[in-house]
Amino acid sequence: MSKTITVSTTINKPLNEVWDEVSVLKNHTNWMKDAVSIEFLTESTQGINTKMKVLTKVGPIKLFDYMTVTEWVEKKSIGVDHVGIVTGKGKFTLTEIDASKTEFQWEETLKFPIYLAGPIGEFFGAPVLRLIWKNNLQGLKELFND
Repeated sequence: MSKTITVSTTINKPLNEVWDEVSVLKNHTNWMKDAVSIEFLTESTQGINTKMKVLTKVGPIKLFDYMTVTEWVEKKSIGVDHVGIVTGKGKFTLTEIDASKTEFQWEETLKFPIYLAGPIGEFFGAPVLRLIWKNNLQGLKELFND
């Protein structure tokens, strides 16, 4: 079993500006409060097959999240496979609303291991993660003084 969580926001900036920020993966720690550090495991730091080791902290729980970029559509989407302790898929999708507004959607489908309470952890963890990711999106908006 796995749990899908989707959050989104509107950023009052053109799609190109939002893409220029979110496509720099090493900068995600600037707006993702749960991402403590990002280490690249490949020479590439952008694009398909980029591999990352992300130290993630949610409350008292710290773990390494290993990710591989599986989708990279310029100015549209970035998708990853989570292949560490927590497994699943994540995706950012950018949609131009108009010349000065962009919708940013973040979707994650995650599977928790048994020692993180498996399906029970997914059920109870989903609202916590949704709140964290909504706050992360607020942090992203703040980078643009939005």
